[in-house]
Amino acid sequence: MKSADSLSLNRFVHTFGDSLREKYGENVYKISLSGNFTCPNRDGTLGRGGCTFCSVASFAGSPARKSLREQLLENRNPRARLFLAYFQAYTSTYAEFAVLKKCYDEALASPEVIGLCVGTRPDCVSDEILGLLEDYGKQGFEVWLELGLQSSFDETLERINRRHTFADYVRTAVRARERGIRVCAHIIVGLPGEGLMHSLTTLGRVLDTGADALKLHQLHIVRGSQMEREYRRGEIAALSLEEYARIAALMIQHTPENVLYERVGASALSGMLVAPDWAAKRWPVINAITAILAREGGQGSRVRCA
Repeated sequence: MKSADSLSLNRFVHTFGDSLREKYGENVYKISLSGNFTCPNRDGTLGRGGCTFCSVASFAGSPARKSLREQLLENRNPRARLFLAYFQAYTSTYAEFAVLKKCYDEALASPEVIGLCVGTRPDCVSDEILGLLEDYGKQGFEVWLELGLQSSFDETLERINRRHTFADYVRTAVRARERGIRVCAHIIVGLPGEGLMHSLTTLGRVLDTGADALKLHQLHIVRGSQMEREYRRGEIAALSLEEYARIAALMIQHTPENVLYERVGASALSGMLVAPDWAAKRWPVINAITAILAREGGQGSRVRCA
């Protein structure tokens, strides 16, 4: 258990940043890159329109017209020396193998880049891609596969038009970890029809499958999404800051200390957020979660010993 003598999140949570700092002896920062990828849920392969929470304009990252080298130089933190290339927007394993390899190779060619984080859907990761990521790991690069699960409940995944199942996630997470590729699972808290029980159940299923890191994200209702229309019609609601902080804190407390947390909440891009209002900035949610953990116990405090 981490000490409770400071209201700093990393006193109570085993964070991704701290883990990298311990490993490399200094801060390591992610640089978000755009590889000009698309998504099978938008181009007609699986569907069109994407997930109901998604809006094209809500994605962060550099415009695709810029080269990866230009993006790396423009988005790097000037105070840091080491970086992870983060392919974040859309489905970053959804392209021809040669195209993906060229993008990944170009990012890793920069001497300050020590690794690769690839964000994708769990149904878009071939054995060929896993083999490529495994090979980068064998070359000494830090390699992470970030899988957008969002929920382990298939009825929720259908409701939000994800067009994949929890079984797809399990298969990909297991295959990746068997090859030594570290897996980070993305979970959205507050999806329509879901409450505390659903979040804790999804967490438990992800941990049972095996995960190296987690990202928690409160549901954002953003402009241009199907959920914006549903929200304005009064068909769905957003969590309050207190509700989200309570659920996130409980999930952290139920997580073993060996699992890293990359994120416990998020903020929306300026001008894109419809609801909840408190999600416009990241610090209110971090502070609210930290206060609960300081008062009631940090990561792993509710994990039952075998």
